[in-house]
Amino acid sequence: MLLEVKGLSKRFGGLQAVNLLNLEVSSGQIVGLIGPNGAGKTTVFNLITGVIKPDAGKIVLDGKDITRKAPHRIAALGIGRTFQLTPLFADFTTFENVLASQYLNTRSNFWHVLFDTRTYREKEAIAADEANGILELVGLGSVKDECAENLSHGYQKMLGIARALAVKPKLLMLDEPLGGLNPDEIDFTVEILRKLQREGVSILIIEHNMQILDVCNHVAAINYGQNVCSGCAEDVRNDPDVIKCYLGEGEACSCG
Repeated sequence: MLLEVKGLSKRFGGLQAVNLLNLEVSSGQIVGLIGPNGAGKTTVFNLITGVIKPDAGKIVLDGKDITRKAPHRIAALGIGRTFQLTPLFADFTTFENVLASQYLNTRSNFWHVLFDTRTYREKEAIAADEANGILELVGLGSVKDECAENLSHGYQKMLGIARALAVKPKLLMLDEPLGGLNPDEIDFTVEILRKLQREGVSILIIEHNMQILDVCNHVAAINYGQNVCSGCAEDVRNDPDVIKCYLGEGEACSCG
């Protein structure tokens, strides 16, 4: 199992945001984490990535306990993450944004940088090739020289994914990748997610747009920070408790 979350809990004052949550992601899977607004999904992401610390529970990544590690340590161990609002270097080009994100895994000796040695130049060339490869993988190769602030909303969201991929993650965590996209951008993003899975990328996704279920191998639904149900997309989509969470008692499921 690539990611195991066991009994995860977090309280903010009188609010129990996450309550004894369990979650698993297998290597090569796309797993969806769904739930209504306020269900605790982003809090779960923040706990997994070390942004906040849990009150209880355990988080294991590829056999290593990461429960209380700092965010940069967790990123270095293999988790790349996006946010609902994509933080970009607005004045950088698309290419430069991805290149800058690679330096978590790219190390150069101070003297090599100062004297622009052959070793330093070789490392920079490798990083540039990898950045270009990531941009081609996510469909941004044609806009690699565009300033990030001039990109469409859909391309900016995809650039956030490219930057997360630049840290060479074992697990890619995406927070609402379809949020605010038009239908064409949604179709583009869904196809890129399928492409990433074919390339062997494991993905955990928070999403409100139920179209995301079409690409998920497994789905976990939560509400009030607790597990509601989990299983294949079709089973979760039609689960009575999931329908109740989203639509209220007695409604028919129209989330297809």
